[in-house]
Amino acid sequence: MTLSQNTHSGGRAAMPPGPVMVDVAGLELTDVERTRLRHPLVGGVILFARNFSARAQLAALCDAIHSVRDEPLLIAVDHEGGRVQRFRTDGFTPLPAMRVFGQWYDRDPQAALHAATETGFVLASELRACGVDFSFTPVLDLDYGVSQVIGNRALHEDPAAVALLARALVQGLSQAGMAACGKHFPGHGAVAADSHLAIPVDERPLDEILDADAAPYRWLGDLALPAVMPAHVIYPQVAPEPAGFSRRWVTDILRGQFEYDGVVFSDDLTMEGASVAGDIRARALAALDAGCDMVLVCNRPDLADELLASLADRPLDPQAVRRIRRLMPSLPAPDWTGLLSDPRYLRARSLRSENLSV
Repeated sequence: MTLSQNTHSGGRAAMPPGPVMVDVAGLELTDVERTRLRHPLVGGVILFARNFSARAQLAALCDAIHSVRDEPLLIAVDHEGGRVQRFRTDGFTPLPAMRVFGQWYDRDPQAALHAATETGFVLASELRACGVDFSFTPVLDLDYGVSQVIGNRALHEDPAAVALLARALVQGLSQAGMAACGKHFPGHGAVAADSHLAIPVDERPLDEILDADAAPYRWLGDLALPAVMPAHVIYPQVAPEPAGFSRRWVTDILRGQFEYDGVVFSDDLTMEGASVAGDIRARALAALDAGCDMVLVCNRPDLADELLASLADRPLDPQAVRRIRRLMPSLPAPDWTGLLSDPRYLRARSLRSENLSV
């Protein structure tokens, strides 16, 4: 790598994070996976429900992943609440779908904002106590009542309410040392098709999208949202390719017009919504060339290996490395026993159980 490297204990040069996030198959690392994670283009690992059986097992898995490299890889998970919560047993708090906060906001805005902050703190504290660094949350898509794949994952239909509730949730995450990721830029809520299974098309004009769906990203910016994930949605009145493959959306609008300087993740490149860009190498290059810092390859280790081999000579982007490093936790991780005696955590869990339906 031509990029300058951090120096960790013992004076060794640590390999900087690369632009590819991969996954692992089970409850423990295999030798093949350890080799994959040492590839210089790998920068993170995303976990799924299949990677969890108990807190102690999850902590051991995360420790093994972190130990693979001198500069630990970022460990991420989709852990939003409601139907998108990967870890649900052995003490993990059942988290509500985000729509609950929007409904509460309509009745009592201040109480809803407080509850969102406390829920973010619980979410992040529990993950960090098991070694997970980062969650792909919050969803900023507007609740148009159209998209089933978004559905009750959306906070509200009003962009101002979404921004306020998201900021409150992000504050709770940050208080536990965890960064946030807004998704799915500029907005997935107005299309019925599920980009996991189809190629959604949103025919609305740019001004309408910017004034509504994309507004929370502009208002929050990279200080509140150090990461953003674009949608695998085509907006043909703006650009012919999905947003995550579009320089118009990522470089011109998000980075340029919105002056955004956080990490931009591609959504999973194995989803059907990404298929328009070609094979796995073409998809990754389209995302990276559009301005993404890191691409996700999930549930297909064969494609991950194919991509890593095909991009082996691609130099790291120093700006992307800087941004990715900002996502690592900002505070020491708690331990689970300590959480159970932490008054803040206990109050937050009590608030959830008394007032929030899951």
